[in-house]
Amino acid sequence: MSETHVGGAHVPEPPPSESGQKSSDSLGSLLGEVSRDISTLMRQEVELAKAELKESGSRAGKGAGMLAGAGVAGHFLLLFLSIALMWALAELVGLGWAAVIVAVIWGIVAAVLAALGKKEMKSIRGMPQTAETVKEIPPTLKPGEHTP
Repeated sequence: MSETHVGGAHVPEPPPSESGQKSSDSLGSLLGEVSRDISTLMRQEVELAKAELKESGSRAGKGAGMLAGAGVAGHFLLLFLSIALMWALAELVGLGWAAVIVAVIWGIVAAVLAALGKKEMKSIRGMPQTAETVKEIPPTLKPGEHTP
């Protein structure tokens, strides 16, 4: 034990308390808990992103399928219009007009599929919930950002 001199008297100093040890232990456990919480938060964000990407991918696939259907219908439109024009010029009666009616029907199918596919593509929202929750992460935890 060491002693200090106070007004000429020798006063022994108390031994170092264990509270310094306890505060560093509690700080270490607190940092460990924060680290685990951040790790859990990041895993949850990744899972949310995966779920949103899966949903967006599904919608994109559906829209792409409709647009592909519109492309096929457009191809048939050109095919039947070509045949109709050929037969109409060759015969100028009956059979050519039947081909024109079929071509118009394919034109309507192409227009409907294109409109539905376009609407489906516009409804894709991406990952809105992930973006929103990432905004809620405190700025001090984001790399490269410092708050004054």
